[in-house]
Amino acid sequence: MEVGSLPVELWRVILAYLPLPDLGRCCQVCRAWRELILSLDSTRWRQLCLGCSECRHPNWPSQPHLEPASWREALKQHALASRTWTRNVPELQSSACLHFFRRRKDRKVWHVGPGCEFETLRGALGVTGPYDRVVLHPGVYEEQAEVALKVPVELVGLGRLGEVALLVCIEQQCPTARLCNLVFMPPWFSTVVYKTSWGHVQMDNCNFEGAQLQIRGPGTCQARFCSFSQGSSLHLFGVFLSLLDSCDFSGSDTASVTVEGPPVSERNWACKHLAALARTFPSGFISAPKAPRAGSTGGPNPAGGNAKKEPVGTEEWKTRMGGDAVCHGTVIEDGWSDGDCSEGDDEKKDAKGINTAKKMFTLDYKIPYDHHGLAHLLKPREDGTLPVASSPAPPPVTPEPLTLQEELERDPEAQMMAASTLGCIVRRCLFRDGKGGVHLSNYGQGRLEENVFRGLNYAVRCIQNATIVMLRNEVCECCASGVFLRLSAQGLIAENNIHSNGEAGLDIRKGANPIILCNKIHSGLRSGIVVLGNGRGSIRSNLIYNNKEAGVYILFSGNPVVSGNHIFQGQAAGIAINENGRGMITENVIKENQWGGVDIRRGGDPILRNNYICYGFSDGVVVGERGRGLIEGNHVYCNKGCGVWVMSSSLPQLLGNYIIHNCMYGLAVFCRKDSENMESREGNWPGREGIGEAGNGERRGVEVEGREAHENFNEEGELFAWESDLDSEDGRHSARRSISVALVESNCLSYNGAVGLYVKSSEAMNVFANLVNSNRGPGIAVLQSSQLTRLVTNCILENDRGGVTVEKDCRVELRGNGIYENRGHGVRFSGIGQIVENDVVGNYGNGIQVSSSADIKVVRNRVQPAQGCGIALLGAVKGLIHDNILFEGHPDYKKKLIHMDSGNESCVLQNNILRHNDSCPSAPSSWVLENPPPRPAASSPSGISSSQFPSRLGLSMTTRVGATVESGCHSGSMFCSIL
Repeated sequence: MEVGSLPVELWRVILAYLPLPDLGRCCQVCRAWRELILSLDSTRWRQLCLGCSECRHPNWPSQPHLEPASWREALKQHALASRTWTRNVPELQSSACLHFFRRRKDRKVWHVGPGCEFETLRGALGVTGPYDRVVLHPGVYEEQAEVALKVPVELVGLGRLGEVALLVCIEQQCPTARLCNLVFMPPWFSTVVYKTSWGHVQMDNCNFEGAQLQIRGPGTCQARFCSFSQGSSLHLFGVFLSLLDSCDFSGSDTASVTVEGPPVSERNWACKHLAALARTFPSGFISAPKAPRAGSTGGPNPAGGNAKKEPVGTEEWKTRMGGDAVCHGTVIEDGWSDGDCSEGDDEKKDAKGINTAKKMFTLDYKIPYDHHGLAHLLKPREDGTLPVASSPAPPPVTPEPLTLQEELERDPEAQMMAASTLGCIVRRCLFRDGKGGVHLSNYGQGRLEENVFRGLNYAVRCIQNATIVMLRNEVCECCASGVFLRLSAQGLIAENNIHSNGEAGLDIRKGANPIILCNKIHSGLRSGIVVLGNGRGSIRSNLIYNNKEAGVYILFSGNPVVSGNHIFQGQAAGIAINENGRGMITENVIKENQWGGVDIRRGGDPILRNNYICYGFSDGVVVGERGRGLIEGNHVYCNKGCGVWVMSSSLPQLLGNYIIHNCMYGLAVFCRKDSENMESREGNWPGREGIGEAGNGERRGVEVEGREAHENFNEEGELFAWESDLDSEDGRHSARRSISVALVESNCLSYNGAVGLYVKSSEAMNVFANLVNSNRGPGIAVLQSSQLTRLVTNCILENDRGGVTVEKDCRVELRGNGIYENRGHGVRFSGIGQIVENDVVGNYGNGIQVSSSADIKVVRNRVQPAQGCGIALLGAVKGLIHDNILFEGHPDYKKKLIHMDSGNESCVLQNNILRHNDSCPSAPSSWVLENPPPRPAASSPSGISSSQFPSRLGLSMTTRVGATVESGCHSGSMFCSIL
């Protein structure tokens, strides 16, 4: 009979009446018939699959509304899995799968129920032979004592699920058994309904109500389409391999699945078959919702890739930040603005405050300085693009997180874990509305794939050297943290969707060391990830966003590696390091967070390297009370507050960062004595008394998870003696060279909305080899410095309101700097100190202006003003001005190169060289800065050695520059203080 003799539609109607064996035979006729039978997938194959009493919908219980990719394939996989229990029979091992259940002469079917051969289960089991089937008719069967299975047997309930109920306690003493279509409830004498210690049990389409199952190694278990409700649980002790597939766990009083003890070395016959089933598991059933794009400007794209390039203009950025992204003359301190206008500050600006006029003043006798020691940071690249320090637009490129495959290729340990199939394998199950999901302890091993954990107290708890592998699960709406790892637990947590949990999405403590890759951790009511109590871990390529508190929170000697993540749109800090937390934080994109991008305080001591910290609604990096750390090579840009904000008693090292295009200061160092706020700074931490206002309207850029610290530390009787656990601070730093100041070295502070470097400190400070250019305020402003502040070999270039400003009573030394073409005075000095061997060229105001009651030495500088005086001494200045070289800058301005107010008898001028055009008309063309060449020099100046400023990593830089500020700080961040 030819297929083409009838329309295909008519054939499909006819074939829809065939039973399963006849469909199989039709597939073997020819290729055309096979294709015709396969085309019945959504009709006849679907009907057969849903009509099977031994299974349920292929996507039950987590997604029963979704159609499977193939109904026929789902039925096939069910048929193969349901026959695992018989594969220990020697004569059946070589048989084809479709002939496993060929009726044999010695295999019988026994019926149990009213009017049947047996009325009790115990009676039927007394006569059954190996591999017989016992069919229980609808009814309730109760046994008053424990029932033993001594031969392999199959117990099957007749009718719909729920019509056959067993109140029994069964102990399996045979190699294999199968339970199907039954409801188990505990008898009066035990809560355990089934237990085995060496055989294999297969459970298909069963319900367990208020019951417990116990499996001890080398025993194994395979459960499919089973429901565990009303406090039911499964306990696995030392199991080498077990498989739970498509089960529903609800209403548990403790953990629904408990895995305890290392896998035993002895294996039973079923292990190899379960391993084969685990390897054939199809992935991709749960599709986590896509993460939102982290803004329209250089944000993370969850779609993948390694880099994203989006041109970002100033106007777009200002629109993104909700208004004018540039702050002009922002008043932070009473009675002080971020710069004084010089005579050349009358430039026209449009309605938006943008400078529309070209430079009003030019140097007719301009001395070239473009080959100074930091010129390489400003020159265009070979492809014509501008480097970051000289580009008027923010960086357009941010790295993309790696895919899981890329991460596994780089990490053999993670690759090995991803392929492991030891312990309990739980896949496509639903855990809901109970206390716990899966609990692993005492070297237990588990693998969780594509499960849903919802509405629990916690989803997964892994403790005491246990190992967990979590792939593509959804963990949501837990009352506490979603996943706990502690007491040296380890494992791989990858491609999970962890969201909307009451505490942290992941909680890592007490020496736990997991690998966390490519997860989406978002919308939590607390932090995304918490690492504390000597917890470690490798946190890489995750999307962490929209959490109410810090995206990653590290405290109490937590020391993770946080790399390649996108941490964005958080309602607090992006990453917070607190209470002696540490960590290696590298190559992350941290953006669009409401508080500081990175917040370090109270002994926090991380390595913060090569991160993109941008588009935040507050400061980029906050280093608070007693904060430490190495902050190196980061791009900190387009933050609405300051780029980096250093508060009192902190000891950070800032090396080689790009701090650019921030709305306020580039780098701000504060120290304000304020006894009224000491209590709020020291005691009332947000999070311990509720996150909110503390003290005088203070809103800190970091939260302390106080409720979690006090509640979860002692959860379920766990008492953590932190005093004995934590390493002392002295011990932690004994292996590294001691430092006493915070290093500020080789940074680029450019295009910020106010001052490039703002200093209000009562401690010594050294700043070395930084490029400070194109800021809206002065390049450097020192408002308070009771001890010596040293500004050495910096390039201070083209800032809007002057180069360097030093206020009254500040002790400052300027040495070896290049101060060029700032739109104000080159140096405005009212303090105490010395200005030695600087090049001050092309500034719109005076080259060096010394005023008030300054006590100063101005020695061996080379000065050429654009329009003002070379050196102006105003008021009762006390000092020594000698061996300076001053060049005339413009023929139309006849101001003196050295001006000193009349009546000043305490200032000594000697051996200064004045070079005018009048004395030699051909001289200006030959004026150059040589011996030495234009400052700053490429190498460190004499008298400064790297041994004076040791570094944590032993960097090879020739000079170290540092800053410390002591206790008592500016209350709140720069951004918050002006609100």
